Amino acid sequence: MCGICGEVRFDDALASAGRIEKMADAMAPRGPDGAGVVVRGRVGFGHRRLKIIDLSEAAAQPFVDTGLGLTIAFNGCIYNYPELRRELEGKGHVFASTGDTEVILKAWAEWGKAAVPKLHGMFAFAIHDRATGRISFVRDRFGIKPLYYSETGKSLRFASSLPALLAAGDVDTSIDRVALQYYMSWHAVVPAPRTILAGVRKMPPATIRTYETDGSHTDEIYWRPDFTRSAEDVARSAEEWNDMVLEALRVSVRRRMVADVPVGVLLSGGVDSSLIVGLLAEEGQKDLATYSIGFEAAHGEQGDEFKYSDLIAKHYGTNHHKIFIPSEEMKTNLPATIAAMSEPMVSYDNIGFFLLSREVAKTIKVVQSGQGADEVFAGYHWYPPMASSNDPVADYAKAFFDRSFATLGKHLQAQHMPEKDEALAFVAAHFAQSGADDAVDKALRIDTNVMLVDDPVKRVDNMTMAWGLEARVPFLDHELVELANRVPPELKLAHGGKGILKDVARRVIPSEVIDRPKGYFPVPALKYIDGPYLEMVRSVLTSQKARERGLFREDYLETLFAAPKEHITPLRGSELWQVSLLEMWLQEQGV
Repeated sequence: MCGICGEVRFDDALASAGRIEKMADAMAPRGPDGAGVVVRGRVGFGHRRLKIIDLSEAAAQPFVDTGLGLTIAFNGCIYNYPELRRELEGKGHVFASTGDTEVILKAWAEWGKAAVPKLHGMFAFAIHDRATGRISFVRDRFGIKPLYYSETGKSLRFASSLPALLAAGDVDTSIDRVALQYYMSWHAVVPAPRTILAGVRKMPPATIRTYETDGSHTDEIYWRPDFTRSAEDVARSAEEWNDMVLEALRVSVRRRMVADVPVGVLLSGGVDSSLIVGLLAEEGQKDLATYSIGFEAAHGEQGDEFKYSDLIAKHYGTNHHKIFIPSEEMKTNLPATIAAMSEPMVSYDNIGFFLLSREVAKTIKVVQSGQGADEVFAGYHWYPPMASSNDPVADYAKAFFDRSFATLGKHLQAQHMPEKDEALAFVAAHFAQSGADDAVDKALRIDTNVMLVDDPVKRVDNMTMAWGLEARVPFLDHELVELANRVPPELKLAHGGKGILKDVARRVIPSEVIDRPKGYFPVPALKYIDGPYLEMVRSVLTSQKARERGLFREDYLETLFAAPKEHITPLRGSELWQVSLLEMWLQEQGV
């Protein structure tokens, strides 16, 4: 897990080592163990390294293979790299390192773009081919690893984080009106390629992009989700599906133990993270490090779920770390949390992951996390109504969207309103694509391949990497997801959601953590904004910078200030927190 960056020129100018160094320096927390810059003429790559596999300098990046004429800057982890290495050695390739980076490079030399579908893991990388001058960018199937870029004139810059691009300067930081509508409508989800800034874009997941020397490029999507079911699938019993899902989970968790350093688990006490601990125990893991976090209660809402994480930790005898964060400490760390976001994200989980990662990184470099289970196995409350929906697009928007397009017009200043309802049109177009006929499947597909990418997955990457911590997500193993997509919706919707996963979990972990209300990282102080938090957000939204930016109507802001607790979104988020978070993020990034 690392940070990558670079500059490519499509004219006679040279790539700037200075700008690349600025981008790399901005990502120092992502890779505290090493740094490197390689510049050759019009192409330059930068890298910040977190040592996880092959701890020697032989695996330092950017990695150059002069014999093959290839240079790579890679962020992520390839879990099946030992198997691929053996296959490539059988074809005559000789390796200078023992890590996964060189395996990607040799695989690219051997198979070209056809190498990418062979990769099991999370990854974003750039490869420069000296002979052709082409630059190829690749992002993993679920966008677990980020890749941002900015095009200015004849120059292309890329980085693992948006703030790194800003550090190099010369970026159009005006607000993208369509992205703003997504942010305000779809609970801060802004689908690729847009970001909230007009001058910054992001690579879509499951994409290989190839740039020619003149700046023209082509995109190739190498993986697509498929929810179609064969006659054999339709005939399967629930017991057979359970067996198949459990085995796929075992393989996924086992894959994510590959490392030359210890691997721990972020343990919330929910079924997802508890199942990971249970499966690792089955694999014979001893003295497994587990970590949980809790906050102060507020307005009668509990701020931790320690009783469940304690139960799992005791049951499996883990080396458990329980972290409690006082409200004042949370408030003190909010600016740093917001600064760590590559894009503004409204989930209260961010502060939880940020502070949890801070503590975890003191003792370990790699953890497994339960993100993705709700999207893959239908754990959210909006999936059951979809099963009987006559208008899936409208019903999905009613359950998920924070506000309608008409209401948005009462909240944003007129100059920031898009001409049409782009967010709803995006959902409608996605639902209309082939490969998912059932309404539940349509919702699962958009959540797994769009919402998940630009909310939970991005959140985990940003907050863990702010402390040089690598997070692996076994529920997003693509083979597991392909299997889960074929599971009949009714098996996933059973037992109040995630039915098949709960049935599988009963074979592994104590039932007490399965048969309980669904939980989240509870951070009640940010949901019910009052006292010092209300003063903080009022100060931000009435500041000179906010007034000059003029995103929100003043009458709307005054309504929120007067009664924050009365304006809660369908996903139980605070409207006031949503608007203030955006302004705080813009100010933290110096926009």
